[in-house]
Order: sequence, then structure tokens, then C-alpha cells
Amino acid sequence: MVSISSRSAVLLAVCAVWLLLVALGSGGLWRYKYKQLAEPTASALWPATSELPRAKVLPTLLMFIHPRCTCSRASLAELAKVMAKSQGRVSAHVVFFRPRGTSASWARGELWTAAGQIPGVLVHDDEGGREAQLFHSETSGHAVLYDPAGWRLFDGGITVARAHEGESIGNHALLALLHGKTPTENQAAVFGCPLGVQTAPPPGGQP
Repeated sequence: MVSISSRSAVLLAVCAVWLLLVALGSGGLWRYKYKQLAEPTASALWPATSELPRAKVLPTLLMFIHPRCTCSRASLAELAKVMAKSQGRVSAHVVFFRPRGTSASWARGELWTAAGQIPGVLVHDDEGGREAQLFHSETSGHAVLYDPAGWRLFDGGITVARAHEGESIGNHALLALLHGKTPTENQAAVFGCPLGVQTAPPPGGQP
């Protein structure tokens, strides 16, 4: 017959194992939410061979998106908030990756529709990730802001974590720059899925 003390010891052991599994699961979720796939290293100067339009008077904002990355809903939601507070201050573009050889419909989905509904934003198809490679973008949700002369002002993400909306270093920096202020940071971590392109960092950090 099992004594009360033995049953208590077994119960305590089971509880300890359960708490350990909860802690491990929580830790894994935390790492997933805040894991940065690649350091943002966008070209310091607008690539001369890019076919994306660059404004000559206003700053130009680019965001690179993988159309199948559900995490990027949050990035587009934050972009919509930035645009709502910056109308007339920026020329904005969302660039959707599409594998080479696939039909145009491959990138047309929920995220494409959401991006197209943001006032002031133009949506582009990037077959083969050509533009993403030129701008050294590897992660969905990567945003880059250039001044009218083509020099980079901001490089990074604008979400607080993977698939999470909310105030972040990135969206604060963008809003500060677009309203003529100096941000505390001009680079922020990008939280999202891989775009599916491989880019080589420019020598010495230059394009």
C-alpha cells in the first residue's frame, strides 16, 4: 500500500515536471516571437538599377513582404498606422516577393489586398526577389526609408515582435523622421518570415 507521503512525493514530482514543460514551452514561444532572422543591412544609397519609383521631393518608404507570411499582417497594420499619421509626407511602396517563373496570381492574396487598401501606398510584384536582393532585404516586413537624394534614413522592422502589433522602436523612428525630428534609433530588428532570397552584404556596408 502506497503511503500518503509517497503519494505526495509523486504528486510533487508530476507538478515539477509540468511546470518545467510550461517554462520550456513559454521560453520557446518567447524566442520565436522575438527571433530576428537577419540583421537589417539595406543599401546605404538607393540602388541605381532598381526599377522601383523613388520620389524626388518626398522621402520614399519601401516595405518588402512575403505574401504567404502571416506574421506580416502585423507589419502591414503598423504601416497603415504610420501612413495615417504621415499623409503627404512620404511616398510609400510595398514590394511582394514572388518566385521566378510563377504566375502573377501567386502573390495576390490577403496581404496583397491589405497593402493595397492602405491610403498612399503603391503595391509592386517582385518576381525572383530582384528588388529585395538589390536592397539587401531578406526578411518579410523589412522597411527602408530613403531621403529624396536616395540616402538611407531608416532600416528595419516596425513591429514590436513577430506577428504582434504595438508601439516599437521602428514605428517611432519612422514617424519621427517623417515629421522632421531626429529619432533615438534609425535601425530596428525585423521580425518575420524569410523572403526566400539570398543577399550578400555590400563591401564595407556600402551598396
